[in-house]
Amino acid sequence: MILDHIGIATPNLDVGSAPYLALGFVPEGADEIVEAQGVKVRVFRVGESMVELLEPMRPDSAIAKYLEKNRPGLHHTAYRVESVDAEMKRLQEGGAQFLSAQPGPGLHGTRVVFLHPKWGQGTLIELVEHPQGQGAGH
Repeated sequence: MILDHIGIATPNLDVGSAPYLALGFVPEGADEIVEAQGVKVRVFRVGESMVELLEPMRPDSAIAKYLEKNRPGLHHTAYRVESVDAEMKRLQEGGAQFLSAQPGPGLHGTRVVFLHPKWGQGTLIELVEHPQGQGAGH
């Protein structure tokens, strides 16, 4: 398991991008919309991992709700796994709690599932399964 990305909640991708642009990072490709999660995403690659900036696209999205309660900033950490289904089963056997019973669609054709932040000691943890043949470099 390796760090896939960190998710940063921001009300505006351009404002949220400023620190990363100042650090010399370049956005990877065009912004993408993940309809299932109601977010627009801008990706900055950092070695084998990514920083994903997340802007809410609708008021009922998890990111919009997060920003209502919190300031912009770190939303979640995500770890790349071979099989989300296998990891869910393994972790559930150990008492892990998930925010959904099944994985859903993520960015770049990935399958994702989130662990409950109470289980993650206050940190929202995402498991990410990349399509066969795709990994860190997509």
